[in-house]
Amino acid sequence: MRRDRPINLDLTTVQFPITATASILHRISGIIVFIALAIFLMLLNQSLTSETDFNNVMGYIDNFFIGLIIWAALTGLVYHIVFGVRHMIQDLGYWEELESAALSAKVGFIITAILSVLTGVLVW
Repeated sequence: MRRDRPINLDLTTVQFPITATASILHRISGIIVFIALAIFLMLLNQSLTSETDFNNVMGYIDNFFIGLIIWAALTGLVYHIVFGVRHMIQDLGYWEELESAALSAKVGFIITAILSVLTGVLVW
């Protein structure tokens, strides 16, 4: 069966619902957390080797760019935890309707923003 419907392949013009955006960002934050975990474990291993290596790692952390990377990784972790809890609540049968799912996504974004600012205060 052939349909002559217009096809829009330009994804920049597609408006995703907030629930879809939250879900996609949850997956991306999981990848970021996975990669950051490897880097943090490497830094932990290096810092536990000797006092000199510990001081070297602390010198890395004092760098603004490295602090920004640490903040971004921790923000990804916070986002992943907040929306992971949201997904688990949805698995229990709550917030499955469109309105409540959209509201829970908005609340999750607000909580993540607040915790992200607090994380930035702790990093710097």
